Amino acid sequence: MTDIKIALVAVTVFQQNCSLVWEAGTMRAAVVDPGGEPGKILDGIARLGLKVEMILLTHGHLDHAGGAKALKGELDAARAAEGLAPVPIVGPDVRDTFLLEGIEEAQKQFGMQGMRNVSPDRFLSEGETVALGGLTFEVLHVPGHTPGHLVFFERAARVAFSGDTLFRGSVGRSDFAYGDGAQLVAGIKEKLLPLGDDVTFIPGHGPASSFGVERGDNPFLQ
Repeated sequence: MTDIKIALVAVTVFQQNCSLVWEAGTMRAAVVDPGGEPGKILDGIARLGLKVEMILLTHGHLDHAGGAKALKGELDAARAAEGLAPVPIVGPDVRDTFLLEGIEEAQKQFGMQGMRNVSPDRFLSEGETVALGGLTFEVLHVPGHTPGHLVFFERAARVAFSGDTLFRGSVGRSDFAYGDGAQLVAGIKEKLLPLGDDVTFIPGHGPASSFGVERGDNPFLQ
């Protein structure tokens, strides 16, 4: 089994699961969905001694991407002092551009501040992969919560980062003007569940679960 390690940092009032994921042997790491509170995320990175090489975004909602730009700025400054290249922001699919460009406006309705609009260094599409040392994340496009929502799957480690597609006992909201509940459920059934009942997934909020558990008793998938 791939030697993967994961730590969660709950950020913002939304208690969004920002994932720190790394290769145990090398400590080469990625930050998945830094939705806010970059200082809290940086504390976790420092405490674990991680060497962050990229920021991955599953989708463009502010509670998943609002802290990415500030986090990148802090990481890049530290890396520059060591003569290292900047940390790229990778993902989501280009169809979430309008959400990434509207983060600063969207935060106002929640009385929040400090979040920044994001321009990824690289958008991703279904079928691409992202390498982190010996880890390989397969990219799956699972829209319905947002048009450009992605799921990252590490096949050898049997773990997926599902963002706001699938939760323990629930699925992502689709009651937005751009949402589509039928499309979301179809994507979960056709792209995620076939990966295997043994796959553990880390959702954007709440506890982790497995595709097998959700296949059996998630009321939205019956």
